[in-house]
Amino acid sequence: MKLGLLTVLFSKLSLDEVIKKIKPLGIRAIELGTGNYPGDAHLKLDWLSSASKLKEFKQKLDDQGLTISALSCHGNPLHPNKKIADEHAEVSRKTILLAEKLGVQNVIDFSGCPGDSENSKYPNWVTCCWPPDYPDILKWQWEKKVIPYWKKRAKFAEDHGVRIGIEMHPGFVAYSPESMLRLRAEAGQAIGCNFDPSHMFWQGIDPCAAIRALGDAVFHVHAKDARLYEANSKVNGVLDIKPYSDEKNRSWIFRTVGYGHGREFWTDMISTLMMVGYDGVLSIEHEDSLMSVEEGLTKAANFLNQLMIREKLAEMWWA
Repeated sequence: MKLGLLTVLFSKLSLDEVIKKIKPLGIRAIELGTGNYPGDAHLKLDWLSSASKLKEFKQKLDDQGLTISALSCHGNPLHPNKKIADEHAEVSRKTILLAEKLGVQNVIDFSGCPGDSENSKYPNWVTCCWPPDYPDILKWQWEKKVIPYWKKRAKFAEDHGVRIGIEMHPGFVAYSPESMLRLRAEAGQAIGCNFDPSHMFWQGIDPCAAIRALGDAVFHVHAKDARLYEANSKVNGVLDIKPYSDEKNRSWIFRTVGYGHGREFWTDMISTLMMVGYDGVLSIEHEDSLMSVEEGLTKAANFLNQLMIREKLAEMWWA
């Protein structure tokens, strides 16, 4: 297992500047956005038609001892607005082709969320089983939108030697291990997950129990923490719609690794990942509104490096 970074947080910097910042932190893998919600700061889809550009790009990473852990195009290809859905799906399609050309195994995406009918304007995320309108909506979404799209997209990815890691994120149809595994069962083995523990914490899901349930469906991992504030959650619950910038009043916020949960949790999560056979990258994603990008990244990298060294030494000792 090695340390990586989702480079989106440095979108205003050049790739050379990013490399200069991350190498001293022991980061040896990068996750690159290709469009949709993450944007495309350091890798462009129009490079698909330029073999020389891709060769130059890959050579630069090779020369610096860096690998690409994933290409990320998180979007909503099931959006009821056809223009948005088509745009997001096309970015996904091109990202898979780009991953194939670069020899990258993982493409990261969201499952998406349709509306409640063919006439909808906005997504409709179903979170309860009553009144009966809601299970009817959910049934329609899965049968008419989710399964047809993802069966086709999974087959396309498989044909190009790529697998798709769905980030379980509330607001989309696959947001928990159960919904994630349902999507995998319907679409096939080319569909797995990009595991981000921060989205598990605030839903009341134990990330380590989730990893055990997901098993070999864990394709890629984000290193991001979350802090729950009981003073607020005990009053208003965790379905919090206040802006992320309203830290004081929210029930939970995203935090830098180690600032939501300590060493005991993170060592257990790394160990659990090893138990299910995951030996990939922990890709740091910075969304901590209480820390600058520089501070958050440095603290997360230093924290995780210490834990991963200890795990590696323990593994070598037992071997």
